[in-house]
Amino acid sequence: MRDIGTGPALGEGLGLGLAALGRPAYLNGGRDRDLGSDRSVDAMRRRTATVLDAAYAGGVRYFDAARSYGRAEEFLAVWLAARPAVDDVVIGSKWGYTYVGEWRSEAPVHEVKDHSVEAYRRQVAETRALLGDRLTAYLIHSVTPESPALGDPALLRELAQLRSQSVRIGLSTSGPAQAETIRRAIGLTVDGEPLFTVVQSTWNLLETSAGPALAEAADAGTAVIVKETLANGRLTPDEAPGPVAGAARELGIPVDELALAVALAQPWAARVLTGAVTVGQIDRNLHAAGLDLPAGAGDGLAEAPAEYWAGRSRRAWA
Repeated sequence: MRDIGTGPALGEGLGLGLAALGRPAYLNGGRDRDLGSDRSVDAMRRRTATVLDAAYAGGVRYFDAARSYGRAEEFLAVWLAARPAVDDVVIGSKWGYTYVGEWRSEAPVHEVKDHSVEAYRRQVAETRALLGDRLTAYLIHSVTPESPALGDPALLRELAQLRSQSVRIGLSTSGPAQAETIRRAIGLTVDGEPLFTVVQSTWNLLETSAGPALAEAADAGTAVIVKETLANGRLTPDEAPGPVAGAARELGIPVDELALAVALAQPWAARVLTGAVTVGQIDRNLHAAGLDLPAGAGDGLAEAPAEYWAGRSRRAWA
């Protein structure tokens, strides 16, 4: 694993993503069991602080938020303010989706996508108001080949201005054409310098198609962050497909630990995110980080990208 590229270092190893902690509903499995019935703002703020404390105590130093993760940036800012001695963490966040769920689990729509320069201006101001100069990396959220962001000169210029303030600029990707998006992004320059030096992409045992492009990105000097390593719950004991469960059983380890350990073993990955919402999950994640898997562990389990993403799109928010 490595952290390369210009600008502030992102470090390496595990990171904690706050997508499942900053709002009452998300598409990860097992939330009723993990969170219980109290998902009030105060309850989720306390839970976020508890999980952040556990992660930090375990050596996790990268924390990932987004404007669309409900109150994730706010919860993270409160946690940081209450712990002034915590000065060694790296903070990444994302813009491009607006949270519209109004803190209702049953909301018909939870987030709305907008990659316009106007949305960027509004959201970067909101992020800065909460996280200030603690912000290390700012990413366009969920870029696909159809997104106008990579072809918008005004937006790219404003992102370059943020880059000049010692914030690393990046993008996250989603969908079956992640590789296309990654390769297009790493080739973009503004004022003769690469604009995107961070990429956050889905890669897991079931969806490995972005791997070659992520390796190319790392070779080009881009810090690679891996997200959705547990496939939104599909790579847990509750939901694992038969072949995955069998592979974990042969190795004598839980499915989720196998999935995380394989992601951490990728030589192009700088950070691998966990979406833990309990201290117990953090403990399992830290155990997985210490596993030494045999060569080829987890190979041959991937689905066709179109099949994987179609299944993800059918998952219900809960």
